[in-house]
Amino acid sequence: MLIRSKAPLRLGLAGGGTDVSPYADMYGGAVLNATISMYAYASIEPRDDGKIVFNSVDRSESLEFAETLEIEIDGKLDLLKGIYNRIVKDFTKEPLSFELTTYVDAPPGSGLGSSSTLVVAIIGAFVEWLKLPLGEYDISHLAYEIERKDLGMAGGKQDQYAATFGGFNFMEFYDNDRVIVNPLRIKPEIVNELQFNLLLYYTGTSRLSSKIIEAQVKNVKQKRTKSIEAMHKLKEQSILMKEAILKGELDKIGEILDFGWQYKKQMASSITNPLIEEIYETAKKAGAIGGKISGAGGGGFMMLYCPGNSRYKVIEALKKFGGEFRRFQFTKYGLETWRV
Repeated sequence: MLIRSKAPLRLGLAGGGTDVSPYADMYGGAVLNATISMYAYASIEPRDDGKIVFNSVDRSESLEFAETLEIEIDGKLDLLKGIYNRIVKDFTKEPLSFELTTYVDAPPGSGLGSSSTLVVAIIGAFVEWLKLPLGEYDISHLAYEIERKDLGMAGGKQDQYAATFGGFNFMEFYDNDRVIVNPLRIKPEIVNELQFNLLLYYTGTSRLSSKIIEAQVKNVKQKRTKSIEAMHKLKEQSILMKEAILKGELDKIGEILDFGWQYKKQMASSITNPLIEEIYETAKKAGAIGGKISGAGGGGFMMLYCPGNSRYKVIEALKKFGGEFRRFQFTKYGLETWRV
């Protein structure tokens, strides 16, 4: 028997960073994101030989253990270990023997929420295998707790909820880990045009998002006015983006993205760099209206909004940087699980 799952990666269209504590706890955060046709996959094959085997195919890493109640966290495939430890602690109360194989369509540090999406996919596989009584909010919150609390990885909350729920969502974040996911009903023609106008460009570099987010958190804790005001503007951006997409005011979307990007750069110094700035300015000169770095910043994927048929000129202009354009489609569904 094989238990499989997949969960979609996401594009953060507006408000990114306001889902991170302590800002979300102090002021309330708001994010608009949408899932895309790039996925994290997990497969569980039960074993009867008392062994635990982890295979991370995209990272070319494998580990094997004797079945145990808790696996030591030591820097090697810690996400997989952390999930196993929590499943045993909270649910089975006894060791499990199985082989877990994972794969992610985007590299680590891509800015598409790959780590959190992988956690959601793995939890989904365990939920399917063990028939755990967990709904969408439960899975999202458990994924958040494993990453942020159990493993101490800096980051926000939006990725776990996006991967679980799927589709276009306007998300609100409050203190005491309270999250409200508002699915958006968007006309198909608006989704199609938005998809056509958005280019997803991989800069060829990845970054450690936790370092950038730690700087962002520090700025809020130290009450640095410039950073906090920038986050207020990004929360405002998420509301503007929601209205523009729901009303089909596509000409405003690029401007709203540019508005958000200018303020996002003020949240922490490492969000941008000379290469990202040069790529962005080159794209704008070729016809893009706006865009942003995806995720925490510093590298990974960039989104560029190119109205009309300007996408073709932008693609040509960015060839000199040696990056890669990635085709995608927006998806309606979040976490999916099944058995073979």
